[in-house]
Amino acid sequence: MLHLIYILAFTVIAFFAISNLIRSLITISGESQRGSWTDTPRPIKSPYKNNYRPTHPELFDNQGNPINEPLLVIRSVSVEDARQKLDSIYESSPSQTRQTEDEV
Repeated sequence: MLHLIYILAFTVIAFFAISNLIRSLITISGESQRGSWTDTPRPIKSPYKNNYRPTHPELFDNQGNPINEPLLVIRSVSVEDARQKLDSIYESSPSQTRQTEDEV
C-alpha cells in the first residue's frame, strides 16, 4: 500500500514539473516571437551625473587622478621560472628555517 502512495505522489510531482516546463517553453516562445528579446533597452534614468566616476582608492594615482590603464597585467612565465620563484619564496620563509633547525 505504501508503494502505491509513493508512486502516486511522484506521478503528481512529475506531472506538475512537466506542465511547468511546457508552460515556460510556451511563454519564452511567445516572448521571442513578439521581439521583446531583440528590443533595445531603454536607458535607465540615474540620479548620478553622466560623468560619474567610481571613488575606490585603487582607481586613482597618488595625485588623485583616475588611472586609465589596465589594472591587471598577466605575463607568461615558464614553468621552470615559476617553480624557481616559488622555491625561493618557500626557502626564505621563517617556517623553513625552523624546520631545518628541528631536523638537525
